Amino acid sequence: MANYFEDNQDLKFTLNSIDLAEAVALREDNYRESEKFDNAPVDYADALDNYNRILSVVGDIAGNNIEERSRTVDEEGPHFENNKVTYHPLTVQNLEDLRKADLMGVMLPHRFGGLNFPVTVYTMMTEMVSRADGSLQNIFGLQDIAETINEFGSEEQKQRYLPGFAKGDLDGSMDLTEPDFGSDLQAVRLRATQGEDGKWYLNGMKRFITNGCAKVHLVLARSEEGTSDGRGLSMFIAEACPQLVVRRIEHKLGIHGVATCELQYNNVPAQLCGKRRFGLIKYVMSLMNGARVAISAQALGIAEAAYREARKYASEREQFKRSIDQFPAIYRMLSSMKLKITAARALLYETTRAVDLRNGYTHLMESSETPSAEVRDKQKYYNKFAAVLTPMCKALCTEMSNQVAYDALQIHGGTGYMKDFNVERYYRDARITNIYEGTTQLQVVAAIGGVMQRDTDVRIKELMSLPYEGKLARLLEVVKGLHEKQLQAVKFVAEKKDSAYHDLMARNLVEMETYVFVGMLMLRDALKCEDRVALAERYVLDSVTEYEKRYLEVMSGDTGLIDNRREIINY
Repeated sequence: MANYFEDNQDLKFTLNSIDLAEAVALREDNYRESEKFDNAPVDYADALDNYNRILSVVGDIAGNNIEERSRTVDEEGPHFENNKVTYHPLTVQNLEDLRKADLMGVMLPHRFGGLNFPVTVYTMMTEMVSRADGSLQNIFGLQDIAETINEFGSEEQKQRYLPGFAKGDLDGSMDLTEPDFGSDLQAVRLRATQGEDGKWYLNGMKRFITNGCAKVHLVLARSEEGTSDGRGLSMFIAEACPQLVVRRIEHKLGIHGVATCELQYNNVPAQLCGKRRFGLIKYVMSLMNGARVAISAQALGIAEAAYREARKYASEREQFKRSIDQFPAIYRMLSSMKLKITAARALLYETTRAVDLRNGYTHLMESSETPSAEVRDKQKYYNKFAAVLTPMCKALCTEMSNQVAYDALQIHGGTGYMKDFNVERYYRDARITNIYEGTTQLQVVAAIGGVMQRDTDVRIKELMSLPYEGKLARLLEVVKGLHEKQLQAVKFVAEKKDSAYHDLMARNLVEMETYVFVGMLMLRDALKCEDRVALAERYVLDSVTEYEKRYLEVMSGDTGLIDNRREIINY
């Protein structure tokens, strides 16, 4: 019997060492929620015990139910006929298993029947579900839609939708992308107009909509006549109805278990969610940042599955009278895969912790008529901190997942290319993660401002001040050296005042920042657990070479590619 929580010592270590006490106290109103709701924790120890228990339930469902069905779901997928999507019976059963375990309203407040769990714990759930079946996460992981309604919707909208989401009676989709526009959401053309009855109606097309057959849709639409940019966009809630037509579902490389739909809006009734004109600049950006964390977890779960398949295969596959995991070429690959997964997990849950604290202090700011200076300062800090970590995390986790899946298939050799082994599915499923919810290139654009403004330095200095000794102290000096070079590189690029050079070097700078920050996280965790010292040492020392290569390129001042790009590309 497999349990994807109990068999993952790194995930268990992360939950029990990350220190969510401050974030949980904020979320539970300093535990006053327990006075009104029986399932609310009375203190942090009670909350942590509950998180461990529920994660073990999810791990059991993922390992023993969802994974067993995943290959069939991948091979057969959903059915589409007469503009109607029908999910595979095993997908329906997966969702029912999760619903029966009361896991469909994980982050929703107690008053709507939710668990009121922090983002960190929900992300751990999505990681395990993704390890079992990457495509199921694209349905289970859409709980951010309900969270968005909770954050920005009216009380009437909350009462109408959130209890249904918590029970699992409702599911959702976020309808953003349109044909021809892709990531350029400012160019959205789907129109929202008010009828003579004062109600809103939507007309237009959406494409690449994950779970577009959902019952509840969050829709980005152009509400302001005569506009052509993000300031004319608002967010709407629409329900499935005859006027909302699923024109087709996409035939994709991977994540076959979830329907990706093209939608046609034919005067679909809708409700404005939040204020007009804030659809993109506030609401959708919040929604997408939540989705980017969820996709990071999806990528991590797929990588975990691929690594375990490769490790198992390498230990059983014999060549030249010994298992192939004894060959340096193979154990080097396996070691690299394990290090990348551990590093990505450290960054993911440092990111979710920052998101939880940002959310907590933002709620405190908005609910108080006179928030204290401390609350204002913490909200401002965690807002900036989460804003830079989220895209850094999405870039690292998804690129890592693709590399790990690639190497896992390579270790399997020719057999890995066949449908007989799960690893080819992991390879296909991983590929979308660094594309949707913003490509890696767009994550760099989102992160570079925080890197240049040094929004991670406060946390880096906190981590550097921990009481390291012996080997860890020596490794700390290595990371400190990289951090000093990072400050030099940022200053060098800033002082050039060359926007083209800045943009060309942005990815190097973001990746360099990631090596420094994750290096400190690995040292922090090694300080808490002696078994992790070898992991931290290998990660830090391996990072030096990768860091130096990028540093030298940034500091070269070489503009040759900028000057000659057309000649090179068009040769």
